[in-house]
This record gives sequence, structure tokens and C-alpha cells, in this order.
Amino acid sequence: MDKNSKLSVVTKGFLKENPVFVLVLGTCPTIAVTTGLVGAVSMGLAATAVLICSNLVISLLRNIIPDKVRIPCFIVIIAGFVTLVQMLMHAYLPDLYELLGIYLALITVNCIILGRAEMFASKNRPLDSVLDGLGMGLGFTIALICMALIREVFGKGQIWGVDIPFLKDHTIGFLTKSPGGFLVFGLLIALSTVIAAKQGKPAPKLGCAQCPQAGICRSAGVTDDDCAKTEGGND
Repeated sequence: MDKNSKLSVVTKGFLKENPVFVLVLGTCPTIAVTTGLVGAVSMGLAATAVLICSNLVISLLRNIIPDKVRIPCFIVIIAGFVTLVQMLMHAYLPDLYELLGIYLALITVNCIILGRAEMFASKNRPLDSVLDGLGMGLGFTIALICMALIREVFGKGQIWGVDIPFLKDHTIGFLTKSPGGFLVFGLLIALSTVIAAKQGKPAPKLGCAQCPQAGICRSAGVTDDDCAKTEGGND
């Protein structure tokens, strides 16, 4: 893989294949932790660390892990790194540990991480897998920051927990609630779609090729045609 290809592996997660705004993965933590920038950045960096490490190990073991048990093996590897991140954060950053709460442990079942393990790391070399994890992790972090900026600034009148004097008395509290989070989420998805279209790069179709659960479906005997029927023929 040449330098341009390696760069594209890293940058595709920023907009073209952003895991949140294009692939619509990791919605639960996206809504939950984006009421403030501190939580958003912390979750983004924690997920990025797990993505990079799990992608590396899965790529190194891709020819050893039996195909029939690859998904459980991926989850065990991911859970190991999530536990390590939890322990380090609990020991050295207890305030952030408490802030992220259960959503830190739920990184284990984050579809972004399992999806990259199944769709990329298990099929590519270690360096490329690390770059993919870095790019997708940064794309996830960028998405969280964008949402948190809007929700914290206009919903709380703050930025990074610091009051903004001219906004403090003119906040939109609705944005800090779950419905407000989904509203911001939808608007940013629409904006990213418009930007991608103007760049001549329409969002990729969310068919079986991009689905992190594709391997599980195939193991259960579900075919691409079955999925197409479920999706109304838009595979």
C-alpha cells in the first residue's frame, strides 16, 4: 500500500466513511456523552485507543483465529483493552471515570470497534489496521466534538465547563436532553451528507459490505438477498 493509500485509510473516517454521521454506528454513546466537551473528548480518545490496539492484535492473529469463533474472539480481545482503559482511567482520572460511567464499559460492544475488526483488521496487515483504527477513532472523536460543541454551548451556555457570559441566560435546555441530542444528531447527518455530495463523494450505501454484523448473519445462513428484501431492496 503506497503513501496515498495509507493516508486515505486514515482520512476516510473523517467524513467519507465517518462512523457516526455516515455509517450511523455508536449512536448510544454519541447521544449520551455529548452534553459536554469533556465527556465527548474523553470517550472519543478512549474508543480510539481501544480501536488501535484491538485492530493491531486482531490483525496479528487473523490467520490463527478459527473462522467459526472469530466474533467471540474479537469481543474478548476488545473487552481486554476496554478493561485496561477502565483500570487506568479509574486509577489516574477518577473524575472522567465517573463522568463516563457505564458508557466506558459499553465500548466493548460498540459497533464501530467490532465492525472494524470484522471488516478491516481481520483481512489486512497490522500497519494498515492500526491506521484504520486511528482514522475511524479520530472520525468518531470529531463527530462527538461537533455534537458536544452545539449541545454544550447552546444548551448550557458553557464551553469545556466554563460559563459563556453572554449565553448563560439564553440557553436552550432542550438540547441537553435526549430528544435534543437526536435533533442535533439528525441535523449533523444531513449536513455531512450535503458536504459529501458537494465534494462529489456521496455517502456509501449501507449494505451488507459495510455492516459490522455481516459475518454473524452469514454464519446463521442469512444471504445478501435476504437482507435486501428486509431493507426494501436497497442493499
